[in-house]
Amino acid sequence: MNVAAQGGTVPRRSTARPAVLFGWLALAFACLSPVTPAMAEDRPSVVLNLRGDETPEAIRRMVDALSVPGRQVEIRVGGAPAAPVAATPAEPAGKAKPAAVQPAPAPSMADEAGFQAEVNALVDRFIDGVEYGGTAIPAIGELPDNWGRAWLRNLNGREGATAGWRIFGIICLALTAAFAFRIASARWFARKMQPAGPEFTPRLIASSWGLLQDVATILLALAVARVTRNAWLSEHDLANIALTTGANGAAIGALYIAVGRFLVSPGVPERRIMPLPRAEVHFRRLVVYAVLTPLIVTSILLAHQVSSGPRPVTGLIALTGLLITLFKVWWFHDARHDLAALILSGAPEPGPIRRLIAGGAAWFYISTTVLLWMVSSAAAMMSNGGRWAEASALTQVAIVIIPILAVGVASLLRCHAMRREVEHGMTPMMRAGGAALRAAAVGVFWAAGFFVLSRLWAGLLLGVSSAQFAAVMRQTAGVAIFAFVGWVALVFLHAFFDAYTPRRRVVGPGDEDAAHEEGVPSRLATVLPVLRGVVLGAVLGLTILVVLSRLGVDIGPLLAGFGILGLALSFGSQALVRDIVSGVFFMLEDAFRVGEYVDTGRLKGTVEKISLRSMQLRHQSGQIHTVPFGQVQSLTNASRDWATIKFNVRLDHSADIEQARKAIKKTGLALMEDPEYGPHFIAPLKMQGVADITDSAIVIRLKFTGKPNQSSMLQRESLKRVYRALNEARVPFASNAVTVRGGEGGSQGHAAAAISTVPPPTPLAPAAG
Repeated sequence: MNVAAQGGTVPRRSTARPAVLFGWLALAFACLSPVTPAMAEDRPSVVLNLRGDETPEAIRRMVDALSVPGRQVEIRVGGAPAAPVAATPAEPAGKAKPAAVQPAPAPSMADEAGFQAEVNALVDRFIDGVEYGGTAIPAIGELPDNWGRAWLRNLNGREGATAGWRIFGIICLALTAAFAFRIASARWFARKMQPAGPEFTPRLIASSWGLLQDVATILLALAVARVTRNAWLSEHDLANIALTTGANGAAIGALYIAVGRFLVSPGVPERRIMPLPRAEVHFRRLVVYAVLTPLIVTSILLAHQVSSGPRPVTGLIALTGLLITLFKVWWFHDARHDLAALILSGAPEPGPIRRLIAGGAAWFYISTTVLLWMVSSAAAMMSNGGRWAEASALTQVAIVIIPILAVGVASLLRCHAMRREVEHGMTPMMRAGGAALRAAAVGVFWAAGFFVLSRLWAGLLLGVSSAQFAAVMRQTAGVAIFAFVGWVALVFLHAFFDAYTPRRRVVGPGDEDAAHEEGVPSRLATVLPVLRGVVLGAVLGLTILVVLSRLGVDIGPLLAGFGILGLALSFGSQALVRDIVSGVFFMLEDAFRVGEYVDTGRLKGTVEKISLRSMQLRHQSGQIHTVPFGQVQSLTNASRDWATIKFNVRLDHSADIEQARKAIKKTGLALMEDPEYGPHFIAPLKMQGVADITDSAIVIRLKFTGKPNQSSMLQRESLKRVYRALNEARVPFASNAVTVRGGEGGSQGHAAAAISTVPPPTPLAPAAG
């Protein structure tokens, strides 16, 4: 056996890393500061080359190497590297744990046994980590003494002002610069932060200016602290590290508060872009979290610099991690109704899926918080615990940030589409395109989040290397692209059909005399809702088949089975097939549309809804008739283009027919010029002539041509005006009563009884002639 020490360093066990709740903050510290204190002690790694002819002395040396806590050991068989193995961490007092070398299972995405073993190992390490962290909590009391001894070794401040006073001066100078900038720019930013309207976009712009001011203030204070640190704390000692870590922590906490102000705008609800109930309460809790979290993380990072061993830091991480986890669990539980209201506010009529998401959002965050805390506790007992802690921390950030970004982008695009529709108008195609664009933008955010989380956890849970992950992601990307395109197409078609779907008009009791809405939906608007279910079902089915095919599923038997099933249905449901075929031909011939009045021979009414096999007719009295297309032998449409209405008036034998004609013509011209009724006439009211002469009356016929959906209203108004005009012209109406005429006024006394008209014909049954 050859034992060779490798150069370089490896991270120490995760007992020296922050808890999962603070891992992403530590990562941010590293990005903001070029001088980040090391979080682990440097220990050389050991490579063991096994040839098979090792001597007892070589085996003893291997055992000694594996027994060193925190040292990573790489075993190579025949020169080929095997999985690295790390010794178990130092155990608390009173507990001994033998070192063991266990080769890692071969990385395979489909290896369920290996995955289950990894999960079981995580559970065991979590239990060990909780026990180890609990026993290390009393060791936190050693940190003040360790800090005092380490502070005495500072190189800065040995001449002139002490290191403490220099740090205090740097902090005061940075805060003075920040406050001066706020005061100098307050008036200018105040004007920019006034929203131009209640819509989402003006509120977003106003809040963005506030966020810009906050971020600029933070960066200015951080820059001043950096510059003065380099001048007054030039030596890299504990004072320098403490100031750098504390400044970075304060900047991260301030960014927390700035993001909270950006989203909920405390005290300024007209600028709020996230309509979260009890926004003020949640912002105050965010401020508490933003103050405590950087303080805790800073303490942990500095404890690494001064601690004489891993136990005080491990105890500090265990205690603070548990406290922060409990705080977040309580926060999510108390905010469960507010989260549900926030999710449901995005839709006027939320569906069952949205309601399910709203009800389970808080519980999802609670369970995720607890699970990530368990992972951080288990990471304390792993050789690669740092990767687990970072993955847990980034996961927690992703599940909070991704929904906010997705909803924000969707709201911004929706607001832009609404403003454009108000200003310029939008066609159905433009509405559908906007809906598809919003769906694509939201889908990109979710896909990116899924990729990041998959990349984080694939190597940890499934043992997948980067090359294997890239190959798997290429295959997954092919499936995801087809599924994504299918989903966007469904959203586009759904919005397109909704734009053409005519509004359902229901005339309730007592509305018979009310004026009907003008305009009948176009032929396209009538046919598209019928095709909606067919097209959406076809696109959904095709997407599922393509995705299954990309996943390696043989879809040939599925297609054959569907074909046989369709053939069986066609033989067993001949009436259904007849209804569907008849409906297709009715719509191809444009026999009727939604909103038109039709007569099928047995039933009549206004068409309210058309499906693939039937139509629904609303009768004048309110009943709804469902008529299968296969049972319609002939169909009469009374609402197409125009309608000619004819009705009779009975006059006395002594009436002047020419005088009656002139009065009726004058009435017709007045109706054509009336602003309320004139637009509904196509041909004016006029008298056709004498239709009949009976023993008691002369029957004259009147007619006019108008829009079909307004014919009943026009007929009633025409009768009312004709009655008044004939009375004014002293044209007597017929009467069956025997009267003794004593003067000219006698005819008017019986005018109401003399008028007799044929019962007003319906649009389907006009008077003959």
